Amino acid sequence: MKEAIQKADVLIEALGWIRQLRDTVTVIKLGGSVMENDDDLRHLLIDIVFMETVGMRPVIVHGGGAAISRAMEAAGAQPVFVQGRRYTDQQALDIVERVLAGETNQRIVDGIESLGGRAMNLNFDTTNVLFGKPLGLEDSQGQAVDLGFVGEITRVDRSVIEKLCYAGQVPVIPCMCLDEENGQKLNVNADTVATAVATALGADKLVFLSDVNGVRSRAEDPDSLIDSLTPEEARRLIDQGAIQSGMIPKVEACLATLQRGVRKIHIIDGRIRHSLLLEIYTNQGVGTQIVSSA
Repeated sequence: MKEAIQKADVLIEALGWIRQLRDTVTVIKLGGSVMENDDDLRHLLIDIVFMETVGMRPVIVHGGGAAISRAMEAAGAQPVFVQGRRYTDQQALDIVERVLAGETNQRIVDGIESLGGRAMNLNFDTTNVLFGKPLGLEDSQGQAVDLGFVGEITRVDRSVIEKLCYAGQVPVIPCMCLDEENGQKLNVNADTVATAVATALGADKLVFLSDVNGVRSRAEDPDSLIDSLTPEEARRLIDQGAIQSGMIPKVEACLATLQRGVRKIHIIDGRIRHSLLLEIYTNQGVGTQIVSSA
């Protein structure tokens, strides 16, 4: 009986959050090792189906870097990265489109529908919602860096995404876009796409699924997780060196997204079973939320 009562207490705790978050948009960026583990991915998709069922409007943005690298190696093409971005020539672009916008995109949609949810893939073969231009970067000498067919987002067709959300479907968006000037397909960084989509939709939340449990006061100590941060606190931790290496650009992207109107950014470990539900529908959460004010 005590265990049954505890289960009821969990439901009551979730009730307040379910009511508060009804009809709000949450953009979820899928990537990293969670995309490589079928069991981890399945549990995340269960969470997303739950979110939609209780009235939230989840939108998925996904990468697929490891699968793309494997496909390139199988084709005899060596992956090359320039300033953290995949150099994308025509052969690499064809592989990215096939693996990311095709196979991976369909795999996520099929996974949601196998769990009783409804989903729609938004790619070049169905309806493209991402438009952009070639990404321009410079090296330390100020010279232009050649990235091949790599882009940045200039426009998101929010009306298509919103109509799907209103119809009870989960939009699933791969990180590729079309150049509006010439129709050229471009490969785009998944974190950048997630930020652009969340901003365009005026999302209540943007969730980054990571391979760590969030921002830590001591980078190597999982028990030093910080459950909530303001921009001022985050910048202080960067200056102190507590936030370091790959977490710095992720946190900086979070801060920029807050300035564009997204209310909360969450960084959670996607490998934790039901991490999305625990972060969104419990008072304590399991990751780090970054908010505009305390």
